[in-house]
Amino acid sequence: MGNSSILTPDSLAFFEAYINNPSPTGFESGGQQMWLEYIKPYIDTYEVDAYGSVYGVVNPDAPFKVVIEAHADEISWFVNYITEDGLIYVARNGGSDHQIAPSKRVNIHTEDGIVKGVFGWPAIHTRRSGKEEQPTLKNIFVDVGATNKDEVLEMGIHVGTVMTFEDEFMLLNDRYFTGRALDNRAGGFMIAEVARLLHENEIKLPFGLYIVNAVQEEIGLRGAQMIAERIQPDVAIVTDVTHDTSTPMIDKKQHGDVKAGKGPSMTVGPAVHNNLLKLIQQTAKAHDIPFQREAASRSTGTDTDAFAYSNQGVPSALISLPLRYMHTTVEMAHKADVEAVINLIYHALQRIENGHDFRYFK
Repeated sequence: MGNSSILTPDSLAFFEAYINNPSPTGFESGGQQMWLEYIKPYIDTYEVDAYGSVYGVVNPDAPFKVVIEAHADEISWFVNYITEDGLIYVARNGGSDHQIAPSKRVNIHTEDGIVKGVFGWPAIHTRRSGKEEQPTLKNIFVDVGATNKDEVLEMGIHVGTVMTFEDEFMLLNDRYFTGRALDNRAGGFMIAEVARLLHENEIKLPFGLYIVNAVQEEIGLRGAQMIAERIQPDVAIVTDVTHDTSTPMIDKKQHGDVKAGKGPSMTVGPAVHNNLLKLIQQTAKAHDIPFQREAASRSTGTDTDAFAYSNQGVPSALISLPLRYMHTTVEMAHKADVEAVINLIYHALQRIENGHDFRYFK
């Protein structure tokens, strides 16, 4: 199956809508419902857990369980303090970047709908050259056009109200998918496409396949922890994003050498099972799918860790999508890499046997 045949107009329309739909950590349910509706034609059954992680299942009665997984949540902000003048100071929800905030527009998610706001910043004329303050959590603030605290409260905004940047999806010069929350709704999209391709090509797997979209990764892999205990899988293939280190101001000696457009990245590290990794790399070579390599000195920092160390140990591997400008509103993923990740997972699943024993020795 050539890469050019993977993405369809319908799947790309879903991808755009899915990226644009806000899904902040702890408030993922709208995006999860959208994702579930998309994969329903390709699965036999599904489950939703108490905190909103969702998984679709193919062959639910099979005893051997294989997971393919992504996380659903995006970084965001909480209202943390409202001044008497009606300005809003924020706290992070996940790894939100204070440096990109000034002059950004935000959607504030109240119970009655979205209220618009902006991250204000003093005009350049008023700042002292050479002594300018840099944006920090202590000085960035949101302006909703209110003149006092009561007006803010009347808008339905209170401490704990969540807000997201309003930037939306764009196809950049027919090469890159660009927008906020490609970390990691691109992953959710890719595993959904794997489910679609397996269904459309009538591939019958000899095990139960669990297509998992977990919540709360950005604050410590929490959704994956919960769902791993619920499913108790035998194997897990996780997909997330990794840094494209070819852009300026990134030290390759520290962060490795990965470049968008050169294929998925395969991580070696303690949580990554070497035999499962070898199976995936052999799949890539057999199907002429380019891939890159990186090393994780301790944890991978992804849901791979949560699955690997659950249930007395689950052979797990990580397939990463190279991403430029992570945790900004202009995250960029190359179209060819997105297609390659889908293609790789699709073919790797067909190499896993029922009851596959991944132990290093017996």
